[in-house]
Amino acid sequence: MKALRLAAAIMLLASPAVAQIPKLNLLQDKPSKTQDELDAEAAQQKAYRDSLKKIPDAKQPNDPWGSVRTDTPAPAKSASTPKKTKTRTTAKNSSTN
Repeated sequence: MKALRLAAAIMLLASPAVAQIPKLNLLQDKPSKTQDELDAEAAQQKAYRDSLKKIPDAKQPNDPWGSVRTDTPAPAKSASTPKKTKTRTTAKNSSTN
């Protein structure tokens, strides 16, 4: 029974390694292309590239706030400058002087 469990554990650990082995196909499934097929494929690729050149350029996006915004961002507030805070004095604090 221990041997069966050990064999199952080894199979579970070895299965990912078997999946990583590349599958080699030493036989060609298809014959190579003829010169006519190569010429037809080249013509098809040329027609595709020519059709891509005929596509007009995309329009600029409509930005209604474009004239309001500036190109330079606003300067960020420095973290080193201390913030001015108002201190509140109460009647108790002012009367202890």
